[in-house]
Amino acid sequence: MIDKSVKYGIITTKYNSIGVMKKFQSVLLNVWQEACRHIEISEMTRNIAPMLLHDMPLEQVVILRIDPGEGCLEAVALGFPGRKDAATVPHSECPKEDMDTLLSWCERGEIFRCGAGAPLKKPMQVFVPPGINRDSIAGPLCGHGGCRGVMLLIADSKRTFTALHGALAQALLDPFSVALDNDSRLHELAVLREAAEADKRSLLNRLGRKELGDDIVGSDSGLRTVMERVEQVSHLNVPVLILGETGSGKELIARAIHKRSHRSTGAFIRVNCGAIPAELIDSHLFGHERGSFTGATDSRKGWFERADGGTLFLDEIGDLPPAAQVRLLRILQDGWFERVGGQKPVHVDVRIIAATNSDLASEVTDKKFREDLWYRISTFPIRLPSLRERPGDIPDLVRHFAERAATRFGLCCVMPTRAQVDLLSSYHWPGNVRELAAVIDRAAILGNGHGLEVEKSLGVAESPSAVSPQNPGRDLNERPNDILPLDDALRKHIESVLAVTGGRVEGPNGAAVLLQINPNTLRAKMRKLQINRRHFSNR
Repeated sequence: MIDKSVKYGIITTKYNSIGVMKKFQSVLLNVWQEACRHIEISEMTRNIAPMLLHDMPLEQVVILRIDPGEGCLEAVALGFPGRKDAATVPHSECPKEDMDTLLSWCERGEIFRCGAGAPLKKPMQVFVPPGINRDSIAGPLCGHGGCRGVMLLIADSKRTFTALHGALAQALLDPFSVALDNDSRLHELAVLREAAEADKRSLLNRLGRKELGDDIVGSDSGLRTVMERVEQVSHLNVPVLILGETGSGKELIARAIHKRSHRSTGAFIRVNCGAIPAELIDSHLFGHERGSFTGATDSRKGWFERADGGTLFLDEIGDLPPAAQVRLLRILQDGWFERVGGQKPVHVDVRIIAATNSDLASEVTDKKFREDLWYRISTFPIRLPSLRERPGDIPDLVRHFAERAATRFGLCCVMPTRAQVDLLSSYHWPGNVRELAAVIDRAAILGNGHGLEVEKSLGVAESPSAVSPQNPGRDLNERPNDILPLDDALRKHIESVLAVTGGRVEGPNGAAVLLQINPNTLRAKMRKLQINRRHFSNR
């Protein structure tokens, strides 16, 4: 039974919930179906509002989200949004006193009713549109996180709500609360996703990349054989050993293997074995239990546990101490290990990709590296050529790093000239691709968006390598006769261009255009190299 008396303010109607459910069984079932069908409450409300017309004198259904932190109410869903005469509730500020009143009302779970022409009482005056001369009912929408919003039902101008309508409004609070709770969580996820995207864009900008994936320049030329072996082994769950000089791109190849494998959705964790103190290597790789050593205040997962289901890249594996080599061998055999100070075995499913720039075979002979571990990790070796062995990739690499430097440093993107590419191609690159990237970064900074100061940058790069014992053929007494000093080579090149332009420096047919540098920069270089353009004006 339902008490049909009407009372403005708090609706105190007592009713038989079973009776209400029977009377409104069909409409409530449809409402719950819509609430479960749609994640966004705006679409759900648009679909539900017409269902209620048969049982309620509705003109508008408004769902408002409460944001206590910002102190505001925001209309997030409207029923009958296409009606020209429909009442709307805009985004509005809510003073702290009113917000406290609103939240207190929500916690009590009361339904308010405001009659046409009757003065608004708190908290109705907070969210009922000013000037609305219609009967209205409001109910709190609460979820797992507390009060999230308000359901506002506005009657049409010719009718009013009854106590029966109040009972139906009470029954509607549950599905609308669930829908608003889901929508709020979706909204929170969207905010977190946008924040993550912003962090990603900032990180990519600092790294000088446009996408998160790493570009492998030379995959169709100098690295073709390497990439063929990557494709062969990526989908197989076997260890891979990457051999190559420092700076040749071993981590890039390891990531390419991981990305192409069935573990691509798992973690890729890189560990530089040579950068971890010998006394801490076990703790870092295998984790430790609380109290296992001085300073172990908490239990800690090691890199193997963190890489479970993914790939662990062990760079400079030749630097692993003997004790860690023994434990690594066991993991490769059966996937089991124990944390430092632990007694409970831990099982992981991790793929190992190892890399080294040293001759492990010789270290095995010298008893510096375990022979059985060598056989395990070298199931499928991949040798990465040095940059000296693939000079044909240098032009593409230079352009790639020039674009990356422009993005990274916020400069205009300037491509190298042919002469600069030729100059870079003639260099021996002891530091491989890593050194080339550093030279182009430095050239971009020195050029400040107007050009690439490759000559100056490369001059700095040559200083340490000229005396490095690891790079043969750099003794000036042993250099070939056809290699000129940098200033002589640059002078000869500029003079050849001036001969073509008849001594003209700037203008459409000037040397600066052909060399793709600023005319003032060219003049400065000519003064430094003591080049007189008049010597070429009559040729």
